[in-house]
Amino acid sequence: MIEWRDDQGFGFVAPSLGGERVFLHISAFARRSRRPVQGDLVTYEVTLDERRRPRASKVRFSTDVAARESRPQRSAIPLFGAAAFLVAVGAAVFAGRLPPAVLVLYLGSSVVAFAAYAMDKSAARHGRWRTAEGTLHLFGLIGGWPGALFAQRVFRHKSSKAEFQRVFWATVVVNCLALGWLLTRSGSAFLRSL
Repeated sequence: MIEWRDDQGFGFVAPSLGGERVFLHISAFARRSRRPVQGDLVTYEVTLDERRRPRASKVRFSTDVAARESRPQRSAIPLFGAAAFLVAVGAAVFAGRLPPAVLVLYLGSSVVAFAAYAMDKSAARHGRWRTAEGTLHLFGLIGGWPGALFAQRVFRHKSSKAEFQRVFWATVVVNCLALGWLLTRSGSAFLRSL
């Protein structure tokens, strides 16, 4: 950033290897973690304003871009675990240890949870009414956690919020314990009584 007028909210940027300077308005920052100052390294795209003059857009501090690119990749192990879990539930149904309704519940609630995460991500991007976190957790608790886990990875939604993840994994554990209980003799007796 070769010039910055903080009191007026604009300045100019130029490529570090030389080139034309380009106008930059404070609103062009995609995400701003702090106020810009002259000398900041930034990344930007050049667009044209309504008078066809070059203007910087999608501006980010280089440190923010580097931090984003250096984030560790998420492990695929939880996704394989969720898929293996659904296969195991299907095998238990096939072996007669669980009624087919249990598999239908897991698959159906996973589809609903996936859709809920997709709609919430879209709402977050467009500033619309959001789905309550408690509702997302409820979908996981009733058996939709495999779909929720897949949605978290596909949409990168709620996957880095530590408190949400703690509650999410607690719902997974409670759900798996409930399924384990259903596979015991008492649970089998309970299912036969239904």
